[in-house]
Amino acid sequence: MRKINITMLLAMASVPAFAQGPMAGSIQVFNIVKTDVLRSADKITDELWNFKPTPEVRTFGELFGHIADGQYEFCGPAKEGKAPASNVEKNAKDRAATIAKLKEAIAYCDATWTTLTPANAFEAPAGSRMSRIATMDFNTAHTFEHYGNLVTYMRLKGIVPPSSEPAKK
Repeated sequence: MRKINITMLLAMASVPAFAQGPMAGSIQVFNIVKTDVLRSADKITDELWNFKPTPEVRTFGELFGHIADGQYEFCGPAKEGKAPASNVEKNAKDRAATIAKLKEAIAYCDATWTTLTPANAFEAPAGSRMSRIATMDFNTAHTFEHYGNLVTYMRLKGIVPPSSEPAKK
């Protein structure tokens, strides 16, 4: 299995997208991870929702909640200058409700991407040390990090992660 780091993945996605605009590659990479996360949520049953490999780590539900909270934590400053309140992880006991909140959070980030322009993407919002595009890319990296956790959990339970499924013909 080949290891690809996030920086290399972002760079590879940016090359063909460059002609489409400065953010197209970053958006494409975000679309990859959000799709893998959402497809993972569909694979986890109610019976597995509270599974965690060891007592010290998050459950499946808490991981999905944490990913949802991250969408607001990172995309909020890029869109509104601050993160909206979100506490999905702490309330991740119910699968259906958590998945609904995860979808809302990802939609929030999708909407944030539409607010970025060549003129504002490289500006840092007031009070931030990072540009809008850097914050959005950090969100993508954070989401990939926790998708990696989900992959490990799924493998432990004999579930094939979405990114490892055979390509559809």
